[in-house]
Amino acid sequence: PVVVLEAKSESKNPLVGKEQARKYAKSLNCRFVLLSNGNLHYFWDLERGNPNIITKFPTQESVDSYRKFLPDKDRLIHEPVENDFVMLTQKPNYALDPGWINEELRGSFLKANKLKLLRDYQVKAVRSIQKAVSEKKDRFLFEMATGTGKTLTSAAVIKLFLKTGNARRVLFLVDRLELEDQADKNFRQYLSPDFKSVIYKQNKDDWRKAEVVVTTVQSLLFNNKYKLCFSPTDFDLVISDEAHRSIGGNARAVFEYFVGYKLGLTATPRDYIKKFDPDKNARDPRELERRLLLDTYRTFGCQDGQPTFRYSLLDGVRDNVLINPRVVDARSHITTQLLSDEGFTVVETDENGEELESTFRQRNFERTFFSEPTNRVFCKTFLENAMRDPISGEIGKSILFAVSQDHAAKLVQILNEYADKLFPGKYQSDFAVQVTSQVLDSQQMTINFANNKLSGSA
Repeated sequence: PVVVLEAKSESKNPLVGKEQARKYAKSLNCRFVLLSNGNLHYFWDLERGNPNIITKFPTQESVDSYRKFLPDKDRLIHEPVENDFVMLTQKPNYALDPGWINEELRGSFLKANKLKLLRDYQVKAVRSIQKAVSEKKDRFLFEMATGTGKTLTSAAVIKLFLKTGNARRVLFLVDRLELEDQADKNFRQYLSPDFKSVIYKQNKDDWRKAEVVVTTVQSLLFNNKYKLCFSPTDFDLVISDEAHRSIGGNARAVFEYFVGYKLGLTATPRDYIKKFDPDKNARDPRELERRLLLDTYRTFGCQDGQPTFRYSLLDGVRDNVLINPRVVDARSHITTQLLSDEGFTVVETDENGEELESTFRQRNFERTFFSEPTNRVFCKTFLENAMRDPISGEIGKSILFAVSQDHAAKLVQILNEYADKLFPGKYQSDFAVQVTSQVLDSQQMTINFANNKLSGSA
């Protein structure tokens, strides 16, 4: 027998048959149980933990493969994890290399060989999962500030699960195309030659040959591909990058479809949702993100608001890993009113000569309310405060976030007009470049930007 199916009537919760099914399964020496009332189904691996809700029965092929998989939690819990954990995969004999032995050459040796040493806090993050597993937890959440190496830390976690035999295959979910490409390249660099990483859409027929499968949530949601192409037991560890976004709304269905360990990564701190009053902040455009984040903590078993591991912006600044942001106050008469409780009020005259009053707030800016002078204030303030090359006086590499794609186009136009005055003849309308999904080759442009090759004059 492969699976015991305990079927209850629709009026009963499938979990009422749990102990009955356990008894049957043990008498048949059967490891897997399905609990169902016809509408709600649970898949239960008796050797792993609790029943998991599934939306589709697993295929026999998938369960047969899963049956041969015998995870050993003790190995995972006690596996030594030090700073060279990832590097031992990249270059197992690195410690014997003269470039490593000579401390003066060590930095250039690491750079030339593209080797990655884990920082102390990244080692702590991986060890926090070992501790959580020892406490019988199977969901984890890392709250790590942007720039602290979540992908490298994920690679170490993936290696931990694969090396100790606690995962056969890992799914890494992202919410943007450029992150998909970036994650796959990083995993190839960090985990090769021991483990293979692929992008799902480029390897639809042979993804099973890889240990790490990277994909966007959107590509699996399209036409319910995650149900049609995968069985719930296909992945033993699912990692959600930018978890507060990639498990929101319909995307949660993809994340919850698979049984196994779940790890969420987020850079958005818990304090972001502190003292949030949904009634008072009903007009706040960040309300949705706050609610999603709150739900994120619940999803990963952190109802008390404490993630499995936290490394904040302030921690990074303290350790000289990050630099504290410098805030510049740029406001106009309009933005001041937009941010006020009363909002920005405009009086217009209709066709009948009657006066109509319209009130706009922050969320309306560049959506239902447009202001060229305000955009110029933003752009001018940026140019006046941006870091410059000490020799050429050129503006440093910068990213501007816009309200919408149309807003992005406007900002690019204004910045290029200013650049013509500041640097006559230097730029050919490429001082500022729009990189959004409507622009052709935007994904490649993102990669070029990261490599300082965005435009001819960059």
